[in-house]
This record gives sequence, C-alpha cells and structure tokens, in this order.
Amino acid sequence: MPPYAHAVSTFWKDRLATGPRATALPSFQHLIGNLSLPFDVARTRAQAEALARQMRGDGRAILLIPGLLASEQRMDGMRRILNAAGYAAHEWGMGRNFGPKADSLELIDRRVDAIQQEHGGPVTLVGWSLGGLYAREYAKYASGKVGGVVTLGTPFSGDPRANHAWRLYQLVSGFPVDRPPFPCTREQKPPVPTVALWSRRDGVILPECAKGRTGERDSAIEVDCTHMGFAAAPEGIAAVGRALESMHG
Repeated sequence: MPPYAHAVSTFWKDRLATGPRATALPSFQHLIGNLSLPFDVARTRAQAEALARQMRGDGRAILLIPGLLASEQRMDGMRRILNAAGYAAHEWGMGRNFGPKADSLELIDRRVDAIQQEHGGPVTLVGWSLGGLYAREYAKYASGKVGGVVTLGTPFSGDPRANHAWRLYQLVSGFPVDRPPFPCTREQKPPVPTVALWSRRDGVILPECAKGRTGERDSAIEVDCTHMGFAAAPEGIAAVGRALESMHG
C-alpha cells in the first residue's frame, strides 16, 4: 500500500473509532410489519366486546391523543372499547396531529378543562407515539389536572433520531426534532403516575426509547404489536386497559 493510502486508511479508522456512532434504528422487517394495520383493525372489531369485558373501568375521564399525522378517528376503536368498559374516554378535539405548535399545551389545557367540567376530577392522558410526548409535557405543565399518563410507543428516552419518523416529523412540523416549539424535557418523568407501553416489534420507534429507563417513568409494559398496533390491535388496547388498572391500584 502506498504511504499516502496507508495514511488515509489510518485517518478514517481513527475517525470511525473515536467519532459518533450511527444512530440505531428499528429493523426494516419490523417497519414493514406495520402494514398489518387493516388486519389489526379487523381483529379489534371482532374482539371489541371481549376486550371491554376484560377491563374494569372506574368512570375515570381519559383523553386520547393521536400520533403524528393521525386523526383522532384513528383511536376511535380504543375509545369505544374503553367507554364500553366503564371509562369516560374522549377525543382530543383538534383533528389531525400535524406536529407541535407553540400553543399545543394551552389547547390541550382547554380540552382538559372542558372534560373536567363534565366529569370532575383529574384526567388521565393516553398518548400514542408523538401524542405521548404531548401527554408527558402537559402533565408537567398542569400536573394538578392530570391523574396519570400512559404512553404508547412514545420516544421519550434516548436519541430523538433513533426512529424512522423524525425526518417526517421535521417536514410536517417545521421544527427540529430536538427543539419543539414549547418547553420540553423528554426524559424527565412527569410528577404523576406514568406507564410506558413498548414493543420489540414496533418497527418505527426503537424499543429502548419507548420503554424508557428507571426514573424516566414509573413502569413499563411490553406489548406484542407493531407501532400502528398500539392504537389499533387488540394487544395494544388490552395493554392500555392493564396500564389504567395499574395506576388505579
């Protein structure tokens, strides 16, 4: 090898050894697994009554917050099952989630106030993916109004780019993934009970980022579903029921 070639080779070896490592991402196989969404929806419709019977609703008011680019209708199946089980689950009332805005927490606050006027008491937030980040940050913003937070495949821990969604997030929202337009301390646990649902088969979010670490959430529940399945598959909805019951206990 010529001397200059050896020098270049040595330079890049040293650079790769000491420089930042590439961000880990979920596997492509698990990513395409999310194409099972229509089958998940069909299974949930078929099992809706059984899923509701498995839960022990206590009348708690619940606010469902959808993920990036999802409409509130995407969580309708879950909402209907939770209501049939004895909870008082509500849509977030803001249509499709096009990413955070400077007034996102204030808008959620108005929605929570309206729900409290109807039901009284604190509201439990169930946030899917990006919606879970809203839920966690709102619970820090107005902890006295929140009974607890359940996150579904939400990347609140670790590298905010350890997923297949961050570029889409930046395109849609217009903000860098690590600098949202409202105060955000992703890894800091809200001062309310928090349960993180995560899956090895997520495919969109790196499982470790949705599971979180000790001190970043109170507990974590592993779910056998895809990222889309958290809000649509029987396994995801049943896990939400378990999370809600664990908070009550």
